[in-house]
Amino acid sequence: MFKEFRDFILRGNVIDLAVGIVIGAAFGAMVTSFVGNILTPLLGLLSVPDISTLSFEAGKATVSYGLFFNALISFVLIAAAIFFFVVKPMNAMTARMKKPEGPDVSPLKTCPYCTIDIPVAATRCPHCTSDLT
Repeated sequence: MFKEFRDFILRGNVIDLAVGIVIGAAFGAMVTSFVGNILTPLLGLLSVPDISTLSFEAGKATVSYGLFFNALISFVLIAAAIFFFVVKPMNAMTARMKKPEGPDVSPLKTCPYCTIDIPVAATRCPHCTSDLT
């Protein structure tokens, strides 16, 4: 029983998943800190007021809609930060590393009977069914 458990834990995909989760959590904390400590304070330069204290009373309940708007702004800033600082650079790097595609030259020949382009290796025309040997 212990050997089966050890084999399960030491399988490559379980360890890869664990590493991915740990790195994802660390990356999430880094992006959250970047947005919370750098991008959000910069909104003050744009004269965006602090809306976290906005709320209203509904009976005995307090509805803090300002906190929701703050979470919404944080979500948009996090999405923008990930897009501009991770996705765009990765796409640019992938495009640079991609091999240039050569001209698309497919070996074709013309059927002497119906003048349709067909593959060079064809022994019978798929259009007019003529024997090409």
